[in-house]
Amino acid sequence: MTTILIIIAAILVTALLAYAIVNYIPRKLHWILSILLIAIAAFLVYKINYEIQKPMQFNKEKKVRYAKVIERLKIIRDAEVAFKKVKGRYTDNGEELISFIENGKFALTQTRNVVKTINVGGGITKEIEERVVDTIGYEDVKTKFAGTDYKNMLKIPGTDQNFKIEIGFVEKIAGLKAQVFEVRVDKALILEGLDYNLVKQEKEAIGGEDIKGEFLRVGSLGEVSEDGNWPPFYDKGDKKDIEE
Repeated sequence: MTTILIIIAAILVTALLAYAIVNYIPRKLHWILSILLIAIAAFLVYKINYEIQKPMQFNKEKKVRYAKVIERLKIIRDAEVAFKKVKGRYTDNGEELISFIENGKFALTQTRNVVKTINVGGGITKEIEERVVDTIGYEDVKTKFAGTDYKNMLKIPGTDQNFKIEIGFVEKIAGLKAQVFEVRVDKALILEGLDYNLVKQEKEAIGGEDIKGEFLRVGSLGEVSEDGNWPPFYDKGDKKDIEE
């Protein structure tokens, strides 16, 4: 819409100047007006090109910023999954997560079948197989996060703010509740400094190759999910898709 308005304005200005030159401006001053018209034309070409390029530059920049945020969200998600595996619950304490990565341990287990004899009554016995899980050692949680910047995972890239982790419960079936977690960040915060109208449009995205809704998030307080709401190419690490 902005580009169309600029083009219409350019046509009107050109027409008015042409009319003024023909009817009111002395011939000896035409060269000055010619220079003025050339300058205006150059400015309008620049503005039109800028308006055309602006959405393209916005999309390129937003993907770069989103990728940095998503990388942190995935580390938090993996930390929550590991924490629940060991502790049996999620946590909304980010510092506890970092401490867990630093000091926690996974139990290494081995499953085997053991034959047991049971008495079924009347002096009759029966052999059954029972599965037994043995702990055969431990592995540092930290090894699973080698190569990740987990110490800074709570910081929202490009801002001075931290992610907020929320936990809750969702009823999967009647009487059975499952704990869930969610971490989300407003797109406007991530895209701060970019064109206001384009940011507003981005917050109204409905999906596809765009991230649906106002927030970038992982997990959910409304359903049992550890997934993020971003398109698959962010998980594949396809740099070409992100930078284009």
